Amino acid sequence: MNVALGGTFDPVHDGHRALFERAFELGDVTVGLTSDTLAPNTRRDGRYVRPFEERHADLTAELRQLAKTHDREWAVRELSEPTGIATEPQFDVLVVSPETETGGKRINEIRRERGLEPLELEVVPHVLAEDGDIISSTRIVDGEIDEHGNLTPERDGREKPS
Repeated sequence: MNVALGGTFDPVHDGHRALFERAFELGDVTVGLTSDTLAPNTRRDGRYVRPFEERHADLTAELRQLAKTHDREWAVRELSEPTGIATEPQFDVLVVSPETETGGKRINEIRRERGLEPLELEVVPHVLAEDGDIISSTRIVDGEIDEHGNLTPERDGREKPS
């Protein structure tokens, strides 16, 4: 199967890793990475997003190891529009998170309009941080948690290391 997923991935965290893991379980993976122009538009909070090349390097490092483990082919492609690569005919499955499932349904509408079969939507549950809330890039950038969902010392009452 040919599996697609997409995002900004800044920074990569365990929630993203769960998406990648599921994608590689299903087939060969193509990840759409938002362009420098598109990335800021995907942030509801208006926060800074690192340049494409930096995000690409981090994403590639993550995917390389997973692809080896699952013996799968993979690629990273630049996304210049929100519906990205998933409207292309070669894909069978779109891996999404609960908050991007609606976007996946919209992609299937576009595919139908273009005479393509809809994609199977594989919804991967959120990964929770140690406080029970979801792991998100925004929470990491804001200093609440680390990439694995551990609370930062400032947030859980521990003293900062000196």
